[in-house]
Amino acid sequence: MNASLYCRDPQDTELGKKILKHSILLIDKIGFEAFTFKKLALEIGSAEKSIYRYFENKHMLLLFLSSWYWEWVHYLIKINIKNIKDPQSKLEISIINIVEATSENSLNEYINENILHRVIINEGSKSYHTYAVDDENKVGLFFSYKSLIKTVADIMVQINPKFPYAISLASNLFEMANNQIYFAQHLPKMTSLRNKKGKEKELIKMLTYFANKVLG
Repeated sequence: MNASLYCRDPQDTELGKKILKHSILLIDKIGFEAFTFKKLALEIGSAEKSIYRYFENKHMLLLFLSSWYWEWVHYLIKINIKNIKDPQSKLEISIINIVEATSENSLNEYINENILHRVIINEGSKSYHTYAVDDENKVGLFFSYKSLIKTVADIMVQINPKFPYAISLASNLFEMANNQIYFAQHLPKMTSLRNKKGKEKELIKMLTYFANKVLG
């Protein structure tokens, strides 16, 4: 995790872990726009100023949570393709991990991957759709996301070395995975995915179909 994301690493203290745990729960409950450090302080029974010792503002907290999630998905992909030689199988495993990262258990008591996934679907794009994105990119705040995308893009190049748009396709797969679930839940006429049990399996089929068609 890039040290520029925080004032003090929240993973180093019990209070910091409590901030992470309850910020995920509160953002999931009320949304990022309504979320404030004052409300979070009330949730954890702490002073608002104590949260500012860890994060400059709520945007940096959201960016930290997004980066943590990107790192988690990247870890799952790397560990699950480690002994796989066939690039097509690697891509299919990567798509499964992108969609179903929440089904894994990191044995981490302060991060609930399932709830964090919902937060990323609903709020994740707000961590980089900002006016300051260029300045934040210069200091490496999106390194985790870019590394994840490069890993998937490299697999695509293994499948089709002549394909010129691997980075774009990889980033679109990740964005599509989140957007299609969001659309199914809130804007159903914007997706073929139905908001019902098993939609993740259908989404995996959809993304795999698109990737295979484009890569040839």
